[in-house]
Amino acid sequence: MAIEVGNIFEEKFSYTQVQVEQFIALTGDNNPVHHDVEYASGTIFGKPIIHGFLSASIFSKILGMNLPGPGTIYMNQSMSFKRPMYAGVEYACKVEVLEANKPKYKLKTIITDPDGKITIEGEADVMNKDVE
Repeated sequence: MAIEVGNIFEEKFSYTQVQVEQFIALTGDNNPVHHDVEYASGTIFGKPIIHGFLSASIFSKILGMNLPGPGTIYMNQSMSFKRPMYAGVEYACKVEVLEANKPKYKLKTIITDPDGKITIEGEADVMNKDVE
């Protein structure tokens, strides 16, 4: 498939609290806002939230496996975290090609909640010499 401006890939996804705990074990980010129900209930979120970088890791999966696909290397990623994300909720990720100058691509990266509200938005610069 040739990568062209306007190409879009969308995928629905969710994370479990077990995955949040695995992320804590991998990164050492044991902030109680991510796993302690009592602590998180006293925050503006009211319950535990997913780590921002776990939430955004869907971008890595999509860029490396779907658009542009295998062989993709990250060069840059900007992100703005607009709303909290929670375990057990299904979100939608959308990646759109903004610029295509093979082997480099600029992509719009967005995650929305079930109500269509943006939770994370940004842009990624990647390269992939292996795609059309």
